[in-house]
Amino acid sequence: MLKLDPKAFGLSLGIVWSVCAFLLGVLSMCCDWGTGLVNAFSSLYIGYEATLTGSLIGAVWAFFDAAIGGIVIAWLYNKLAK
Repeated sequence: MLKLDPKAFGLSLGIVWSVCAFLLGVLSMCCDWGTGLVNAFSSLYIGYEATLTGSLIGAVWAFFDAAIGGIVIAWLYNKLAK
């Protein structure tokens, strides 16, 4: 049976999602691409906006959001796979 390491899975999701959130904020700032999505996420991630500082804030929020979610998903998967 394949088991997932909750810490590794959580860190992986956290890193990927934080990079995506940061890039989305920067692209919205520079190219006006994804502005609606940034506005939607700003209702979840306090301080997230289409600025460099806002993108960094959003990346931190996104990291913890996805890391915690990844840990829970891996833990639940391991429990249900038994």
